[in-house]
Amino acid sequence: MVRWHSKSLWMLTAACLLPVLAAAEPISLRTAAQEGTEPKFIAAGKDHIIGLCIDIMRAIEQVDPGLRFTGDQHWKPLIRAYSELEAGVEDVQCAVQRTAEREKRFNFIGPPLYTIEYHFLVRSSDNLTIHSWDDVRKLAPNGVVLVNRGFAAGDIVAAMGGIEVDASSTNQELNLQKLIAGRGRLYFHRGPGLQKLLERTGTTDKVKILPQVMYSAKLYFAASKQLDGKVSERVTNALFMLEKKGELERLMRKWD
Repeated sequence: MVRWHSKSLWMLTAACLLPVLAAAEPISLRTAAQEGTEPKFIAAGKDHIIGLCIDIMRAIEQVDPGLRFTGDQHWKPLIRAYSELEAGVEDVQCAVQRTAEREKRFNFIGPPLYTIEYHFLVRSSDNLTIHSWDDVRKLAPNGVVLVNRGFAAGDIVAAMGGIEVDASSTNQELNLQKLIAGRGRLYFHRGPGLQKLLERTGTTDKVKILPQVMYSAKLYFAASKQLDGKVSERVTNALFMLEKKGELERLMRKWD
């Protein structure tokens, strides 16, 4: 008959429990807050970030408590965030526009999160009317279009042809100031949240949003191609569940 010392029994029990405890540990999904992408990510005081994507990630964690997003309270330039996603340093990024070039770099998973609509912003004193891309071309040589560097907006305008683009600035605030200073005739940017952007930057009396929708696109969750397929599937399932419940639509309305 084998007699077990109490310490030995405790060690054996602990050893048996380790795999169970390890299995219960949430899966960490590395991400980052994308600079200059309001309302996806919005600074809300020191070391605190809120926004549509923050809400979507928290909702996914509610649906699947075995998933945890980390890094969403740390800012990164959009170009760096996408580069690290491609390299596998990050696992996922929220609300990424799907393009042929990006499909080579990332896996797009789940349903569309929401649809964005691109508008032109101009100085309030500018009586410009735009109905089509031909109207923009006719502005040359006084038709420089400002876009955020590294954003899909630059590719969209470039694909239209015959339009001068300035993509030297990385965020909305800089481009709004350039627009106000006359260093561009138009600023091409997407909603939701355009009016709130003007309010937050104190530019509602200096800049106006032209009503014509110039382009629309759907945004998706993007995953690193190195991310385990089973983990991607769990995120996908959670997103489809949120879509079915109407939660994705509700969150977009909240931040529009």
